[in-house]
Amino acid sequence: MTYFTGLRCVHCGREYHADEVDYFCPACGYHDGILDALYDYDSMRKEINPATLAGNGNRSMWRYLPLLPIADQTLIPHLQVGWTPLYDAPKVAGELGVARCWVKDEGRNPTASFKDRASAMGVVKALEKKASRITCASTGNAASSLAGFSAAAGIPATIFVPARAPEAKVAQLLIYGAQVFSVQGTYDEAWELCMAAAAEFGWYNRNCAINPYLIEGKKTVSLELVEQFRTLTPGSFPDWIVVSVGDGCTIGGVWKGLKEMHLLGFIPRLPRILGVQADGCKPFLTAWRDNCGLAPCDANTLADSIAVGHPRNFSKGMRAVTESGGAFVSVSDEEILGAIPMLARKAGVFGEPAGVAGAAGVKRAVESGIIGRSETVAIIMTGNGLKDIQSAIRAAGNTIAVQPDMEEVRKAVNTAVTV
Repeated sequence: MTYFTGLRCVHCGREYHADEVDYFCPACGYHDGILDALYDYDSMRKEINPATLAGNGNRSMWRYLPLLPIADQTLIPHLQVGWTPLYDAPKVAGELGVARCWVKDEGRNPTASFKDRASAMGVVKALEKKASRITCASTGNAASSLAGFSAAAGIPATIFVPARAPEAKVAQLLIYGAQVFSVQGTYDEAWELCMAAAAEFGWYNRNCAINPYLIEGKKTVSLELVEQFRTLTPGSFPDWIVVSVGDGCTIGGVWKGLKEMHLLGFIPRLPRILGVQADGCKPFLTAWRDNCGLAPCDANTLADSIAVGHPRNFSKGMRAVTESGGAFVSVSDEEILGAIPMLARKAGVFGEPAGVAGAAGVKRAVESGIIGRSETVAIIMTGNGLKDIQSAIRAAGNTIAVQPDMEEVRKAVNTAVTV
């Protein structure tokens, strides 16, 4: 951790050495005392710059080690995380009404979601602490991600999920060997129960909202984006980066990574951030639109990964949009479902509901005049569609049932042609 210098509370500004605190500012508590990792960027520039990274053959999130708070590289799990593909998607751009659109497919990570970046970091920090067990609460993706990386690292995992978590995600947890508590309540109740259990049993707490190191893993998606765009479109960068929003950790990490790459001279300007929520769960949008504080709400959306009525990293999530001059929008579940086949058929990227919410959000933002039709966007697609098969089937429609008879196929084909 040559360049990692400590932690700062986003609420009161107090700074700590890494060995003084584990998760949050003691003076402000875990609701307000979110910590941010600090680095010596001036010294780092000799090691992290366009020339040095161009010659770095490591195609994973760990190519950015100087920008990460890792003390022991030998503890990094063997699973390949990051350097996910970035696709130029002109058909999607036409559908959404923007000049150009790119899609970064985070469903290509080991457990098929963006959350692998955070879990990889969390497992390393747990091993550094010599923790006996690691835990988190999750609506699904963070849970399956932690289960996979814990298995790879050989550290037991206990995970709390709300009863509504999709079956496919719960199956991943069990396959990886995690201990799983299905909490008969909301995600917020599962989160509080996990917090209490971690404190009582001394487990390492992977909950991203209170663990400052997890966002450091998430920010690597932006570090990659910048490098990939330097290859795809030298000298330019999208006007907007688009991400779905639940707890606020992902959008906060995306913004931090962009700011760091700008500070280190990789991009000449910063983009705006579009945060996308569901109509049935939009605490960020409400606070941003009404210029008020957080007002927790019910979570009523099929997009389980962003069904967070009480976001625990509200400060960093809001900061991403306000500092970038961006915006929040919300979309209906019907719009989210419509974006699943649209993204699959026009870009070949199959996403789960929360993963494709960003695409639906771009269309809404264009219609609202937030994003101009001459502007460019990059959508971070956060999770693979196989994570939620029920929603995928609902979005895709039905099969055509036929007997093993060619005449029935002819009839079906002719009917389809004439419809």
